[in-house]
Amino acid sequence: MKKIIVPVLSFLVCITSLYAQSEPGRKIEAWLTTNDRSSLFEKQGEMISFSSREQGWGTPIVIDERQELQTMDGFGFALTGGSAEHLIKMDADARAKILNELFATDADNIGISYIRLSIGASDLNSFVFSYDDLKDGETDFDLTKFSLLQDLKDVVPVMKEILEINPTIKIMGSPWSAPAWMKTNNNVRGGKLKEECFDVYARYFVKYVQEMAKQGITIDAITVQNEPMNSRNTPSMSWFVYEQANFVKNNLGPAFKSAGIKTKIVIFDHNCDRPDYPLGILSDPEAAQYIDGSGFHNYRGDMEAMSLVHLARPDKNIYFTEQMVTERPESPEINIINPVKRLVLGASLNWSRNLILWNLAADPLNDPHTDNGGCSMCQGAITIDGNEVIRNIAYYTIAHASKFVRPGSARIVSTNRGDKTVHLYEDEQRPQVYRTGVVEDTQVLPNVAFSTPEGKIVLIVVNDTWNSNSFKVQYKGEFANIPLPAGAVGTYVWDK
Repeated sequence: MKKIIVPVLSFLVCITSLYAQSEPGRKIEAWLTTNDRSSLFEKQGEMISFSSREQGWGTPIVIDERQELQTMDGFGFALTGGSAEHLIKMDADARAKILNELFATDADNIGISYIRLSIGASDLNSFVFSYDDLKDGETDFDLTKFSLLQDLKDVVPVMKEILEINPTIKIMGSPWSAPAWMKTNNNVRGGKLKEECFDVYARYFVKYVQEMAKQGITIDAITVQNEPMNSRNTPSMSWFVYEQANFVKNNLGPAFKSAGIKTKIVIFDHNCDRPDYPLGILSDPEAAQYIDGSGFHNYRGDMEAMSLVHLARPDKNIYFTEQMVTERPESPEINIINPVKRLVLGASLNWSRNLILWNLAADPLNDPHTDNGGCSMCQGAITIDGNEVIRNIAYYTIAHASKFVRPGSARIVSTNRGDKTVHLYEDEQRPQVYRTGVVEDTQVLPNVAFSTPEGKIVLIVVNDTWNSNSFKVQYKGEFANIPLPAGAVGTYVWDK
């Protein structure tokens, strides 16, 4: 990553203990996914030991737990209406088994810790609905007809089962559109929110949070609009920057405050090519007072846009709220390095508190989705065919982080490509006289490191080279050489 990803980065120093004896130290647990699918997020049988003596060539990845950066809220997926529809149709035992594997934190389960829900329908529902649908020409400014009826058939019961497994999972809600009667085009696709409906739409959010709470589902955060610059989805709704700023400061923020709602307000929720959009809203202090942070996707732009927003407004949080990750079914290889490097590492290294990938579950045809703008290629993290489940690349991408980087973990500094490092070398003319040199552009494997509340260090490493390398790690003056095949991803865990 470029220097911009961390505004202040101290020199990471690698100095060998000249006279230390090589003794076994901390033990490293390794979980690998290899390109040839011979290992799919599998725990390796042999533990790797740290040693007090450095061996071999190359600059180590130096782990500095004293430099804590952002706290992590979790890793997960969107429980779309289509995902819930497939899950609720499974036999109870089969559904319980896969939900436990996805959300439990013990044994062989992957411990998903963040869920995104659509407020009303998304484009991955069988059909479009809101919580206040009316006949043409009707209005309901008092929201007397507001109802979670459709969600009560699938999303709510599935969420209740998930909460039984993990009661502390964080949940974010995102709308794709306001009810059609509130919009300028009276249509679920495109259009804008009528100015006279700003107030009632703010109360619509309030009702959603309150009604979900009655079901035992706490909405930790909402985004104002999924993809406010994209009107091609069904459903969808457009917002200009000044409109979203005015809605937050004049309607949504005051409505939440008046109702005593603590749910966080997250703006933007769109691509990394437009950091000016959230920064434009945050430049309005009356709006900014109600805003917790900004959400990003990465279908366009550079992940470092999140660091630009953090650099400008370090008082506001960064969230990564959506990205589709797919593969060709039954492919003999799994390109695991691409999504882990781009998303798990990219989001974390650019200050995001979470990583939410798109669409937990679909069927073998990637259904359901809406017509006229629904995503026909949005593969689920799992494919559900009756009671049968296939785990896809998105599943393994999240697993490499979610199982061990538990909520409350902090990203910590680790050597990455492009960082300056210091090395020690022997003077050519004077034996046992040592000099220091600076490496201006360190070349190590891409990685990110975390310190967990459970007293662990977690290091995620991507071998994006053609070589089966043994990379080197330095932690508290001890060293470990760790093998990692070409095209593989490893998650490494050890005690502090």
